[in-house]
Amino acid sequence: MPHSIRGLSAASLSVLLQSGHLDPVALLDATFDAVAAADPAIFTALSPERAQREAEAARRRIAEGRSLGLLDGIPLAWKDLFDMAGMATAAGSALLRHAPPAEADAPVVAALAAAGMVAVGRTNMSEFAFSGLGLNPHYGTPENPRATDAPRVTGGSSSGAAAAVATGLVPVAIGSDTGGSVRIPAAFCGLVGYKASRGRYPMAGVFPLSTSLDTLGPLTRTVQDAIWVDAAMRGKTAPTVERSQLAGKTLIVPTSVVFDGAEPGVIAAFEAGLARLGAAGARIERRPFPLFDEVLALGARHGALVTAEAYALHQARLESHAGAMDPRVASRVALGSRIAIADYIALLSARQRMVAAFAEEIGPDSLLVHPTVAHVAPKIAPLIADDEAFVATNIRTLRNTMLTNFLDGCGVSLPCGQGEAGLPVGLLLSAPHGEDERLLSTALAAESLLMES
Repeated sequence: MPHSIRGLSAASLSVLLQSGHLDPVALLDATFDAVAAADPAIFTALSPERAQREAEAARRRIAEGRSLGLLDGIPLAWKDLFDMAGMATAAGSALLRHAPPAEADAPVVAALAAAGMVAVGRTNMSEFAFSGLGLNPHYGTPENPRATDAPRVTGGSSSGAAAAVATGLVPVAIGSDTGGSVRIPAAFCGLVGYKASRGRYPMAGVFPLSTSLDTLGPLTRTVQDAIWVDAAMRGKTAPTVERSQLAGKTLIVPTSVVFDGAEPGVIAAFEAGLARLGAAGARIERRPFPLFDEVLALGARHGALVTAEAYALHQARLESHAGAMDPRVASRVALGSRIAIADYIALLSARQRMVAAFAEEIGPDSLLVHPTVAHVAPKIAPLIADDEAFVATNIRTLRNTMLTNFLDGCGVSLPCGQGEAGLPVGLLLSAPHGEDERLLSTALAAESLLMES
């Protein structure tokens, strides 16, 4: 891929494509050339025939003056849990590698195809989306392109999606987020990761992990790109999000949980970014956030909601094919067998109350802000060598982001600087369920300020 276009945002590529300075088929050819030379663990499968058809159709439309819009001809990648017609949906598992091909696109896949986007292929992931780190013994583990000292994770479970965008192979990759699987990889790789409110997009044709918690969202290079893609995923012909002003907005910094054990470099990068937002007029309010403590206490008492629902989904598979699964995933799924139905009901009941309390606590004019993850991307080798280290690191990695999932909110992780080993740090803006437009509007205003950090 020519250096002049590799790593450009979707918006920048759109200008070149719509003006005729870049041909969609040439862009696709360059994309596949770059993919062939990249880390082979990024993709689990490519879709060259489909992509060729879509790129040629975009070329004709643009040449004839009937472009489908901003995203026409833009390449993208799909996490390996979205149905794509004619391809097996493996969900990062060897067990499903040769599953019957999907008969039709998932609705969200069809929506972006209808917007003219070109599907390059399927990206790697933690098996069954059940890890925040992104290791995969079946398809390989994508390496973080921002690491210079040793191979490090990209984050999970949307590991390949993050690597594909951070490496500059595609400007957009779509992931899922059940406990942080879009926002964590975004933070570790220096990208924008938007976790939408649950229900914002149709979930049909998306391999589940936890139906109570599963959400979707794009990994992109800019907030603008995320806004464009969000609109298209909902079948809109154009976005409606407006850029807001930070002046007068309240950003609540929780002093509960999210800074526990945080690396000094993460805190320094976060505080530098926060100071810039404050200088632009945002009101910074630091205070305890008891709901976060309550979420952790509830899980300690009754077990994790995601684990209970993952076990219900995979029980038969675990009983018959556990040896063919990633042992780290299998052992975590098996924990769900210990969660009694009474505990599961207690979790759902408490959650309903806490979701309402979260919306009331934030209010209509405020957003939460804290580090996306309390540490930078960890090295791969120690996680493979030591199961206890893997488990402890996975829990620590997921901690900050899973809180928002349990409380049914939405969030955007934005790059805010560098921490240990010169690795990216993410700043997470979160809002209650359904406040996506307000969240994206604020993220759009904050992005340029944070890039100066």
